[in-house]
Amino acid sequence: MSEKTPDLSKTAAYDYFLPKELIAQDPAEPRDSSRLLVLRRATGESEDTIFHNIVNYLREGDLLVMNDTRVLPARVEGRKINESGEGAKVEIFFLNPGARHNEWTALVRPGRKLSEGTKVALSDDFRVAVGARLEDGLRTIIFGESDEPLALIHKFGRTPLPHYITETHADPERYQTVYAKREKENSVAAPTAGLHFTPELLKKLEERGVPHKFVTLQVGLGTFRPVKAENIAEHIMHTEFCEVPGDTADAIKETKERGGRVVAVGTTVVRTLEAFAQRFGEVRGGALSTKLFINPGYSFKAIDALITNFHLPMSTLLMLVSAFGGYETTMRAYREAVEKRYRFFSFGDSMFIE
Repeated sequence: MSEKTPDLSKTAAYDYFLPKELIAQDPAEPRDSSRLLVLRRATGESEDTIFHNIVNYLREGDLLVMNDTRVLPARVEGRKINESGEGAKVEIFFLNPGARHNEWTALVRPGRKLSEGTKVALSDDFRVAVGARLEDGLRTIIFGESDEPLALIHKFGRTPLPHYITETHADPERYQTVYAKREKENSVAAPTAGLHFTPELLKKLEERGVPHKFVTLQVGLGTFRPVKAENIAEHIMHTEFCEVPGDTADAIKETKERGGRVVAVGTTVVRTLEAFAQRFGEVRGGALSTKLFINPGYSFKAIDALITNFHLPMSTLLMLVSAFGGYETTMRAYREAVEKRYRFFSFGDSMFIE
């Protein structure tokens, strides 16, 4: 392989240079004032604009599909209890309910130093126990038999912003989409492509003949964990739960039949729709768990266009975008975004690939 044609099976092919100052620490205000890079797959041409101008690039008859999940206040700090009272700081990052009603799966730091049965004080009068070690460094957290874990996570937890957001002034609600549903509060990270939409923009799109429908993917570690393997085929995706309502499946079918485009708002929507299309040959109503890892060479079956943020180097999300946009076209667009001082990652700017 020459330098001009990298081996796309290698993780290193998805690396790129990003100055630290381009990592957005605060979101644009208002939401739809972020920048938008429009990328046309057929020609490789790109165009700079502002996100609220997305109305000029979507067509009457297109369908937006959005992830209505909400971010759980999953990060909880406590203190290890030892013989002399409260000791070292412990951070618990709750992920999902466990096998029993009073158990949750979590990342715990410092996990290796906490033996099974260790008690952690979350407040002066409330404690949990660190349970069994699970695969991939996860632990079981055990609440009391009569406790309501979700209510307690809400009481003690805070929104788990990504590690690269270190100096934000944003309200935690700014890390939620305007359409996030409280009953779908089951994710550890936001579907960030949706952060650019406002209620007014969604209404304007509806009036122009571009409706929107929802799916749910519970964003977990699988979406954001780094690829550490040299060969991407050796990377193991974590399972994530997703569901498609019947009315969304019907709208997708109708859109396809009339020649409209199914526009995925974010990579989590892509994984959801493509997982259903792979499993059933079409997008249908229902629920499933997926480990789908989309990278170059994948044949898309459900989506026709994509709205997405700019993702971390060597991440599964960048690999997915490269699969849809074309590797060379996508990586060239990323270099262009760096040169033009776009803002990157969760609170950053966005790209529309058509």
